[in-house]
Amino acid sequence: MSGAELLRLIAAQVCLHATMAGMRLAAPLLALQQGYSAAAVGVLIALFALTQVFLALPAGRYADRHGLKRPLVLAVGAAFAGAALALVFPAFPALCAAALLTGAATGVSVIALQRHVGRAAAGTDQLRRMFSWLAIAPAAANFVGPFAAGLLIDHAGRTPADLFAFRAAFALLALLPLACWALARGAREVPPAAPPAGGERTRAWDLLRQPMFRRLLFVNWLQSSSWDVHAFVLPLLGHERGLGAAVIGTLLGAFAIAAALVRMLLPLLVARTTERGVIFASTVVTALVFAAYPLLHSPWLMGLCSVVLGFALGAVQPMVMSLLHQMTPGHRHGEALGLRLMTINASSVAMPMLFGSIGALIGIGGVFWVVGAVVAAGARAVRGLPDETQRP
Repeated sequence: MSGAELLRLIAAQVCLHATMAGMRLAAPLLALQQGYSAAAVGVLIALFALTQVFLALPAGRYADRHGLKRPLVLAVGAAFAGAALALVFPAFPALCAAALLTGAATGVSVIALQRHVGRAAAGTDQLRRMFSWLAIAPAAANFVGPFAAGLLIDHAGRTPADLFAFRAAFALLALLPLACWALARGAREVPPAAPPAGGERTRAWDLLRQPMFRRLLFVNWLQSSSWDVHAFVLPLLGHERGLGAAVIGTLLGAFAIAAALVRMLLPLLVARTTERGVIFASTVVTALVFAAYPLLHSPWLMGLCSVVLGFALGAVQPMVMSLLHQMTPGHRHGEALGLRLMTINASSVAMPMLFGSIGALIGIGGVFWVVGAVVAAGARAVRGLPDETQRP
């Protein structure tokens, strides 16, 4: 794969993922403005991951059979429909449907693009580099979507955060999937990997029989939960402290920029360490940041925490993807990616509702401390991942 083609695919994923990221900021803020509780907002945010739980495995198998473009067309249509629905009917039921559609679109596109890039890579070193660059896309999207939506919400209407301003944000988010397809339609398909001759029919669940694959999924869940709690709790914490939508969007954007920057540096970093070393360092830093976050009230200090957390969590996904592609056969990469996505999104469905309930009992700041303690306890599992000398 040429550098120009990879760049187009990265830009395409940014456009599609930014639709969901912007909706994940705008929809909860609109629901809060309409008088819905933190628990209801938790349910709304959980819906962004719900369809990915059920579609991940079918999407992985579909990508294994059909490659990149067919899944991407379906994803573009769903993302456009979700944002357009919120634009036309900006009420809570429509926001829930938009969350389901844009979340599903993001999951399908992620599986198709990650499988495509993994199949196109030649060797472990190129696999790391390409996944490091591809991982910039969701980080950049998590800046572009919330920041653009937050600016429109605060400044597009006659008064900040009026209904017209929210409609303007939804209109912009509806255009981004169309830009995604314009960028990705010229990509060249990679020939599918043939299964072993005479091999028995396999199921995705067979992958869970591999102890290291199970451990990798657990470690990935720890990091994904940390990402989810930050994305969910920070808007609630900002709203509680009287911060505007643009400030909250900027804090989330600072996290996303840091995650993107560290992924640009990963090829150099991994040359001096291993995937396991990067993931362990990220786990320790995440636990420490979560311990400090609730104690800060200044937007500048909160922004500093967002940046440090972005550096820590942003380094994890490319390392996980590199290990996953090395652990699974080529003809089952789509299934493995689907199983990974299903696992972390099953957690993402439950976690916001759990976070909302915990926040109602012990306060929003207490959620950070609970999750930080869980992440710290999981550091031992990270040490059990394979390093260079343990790989086949």
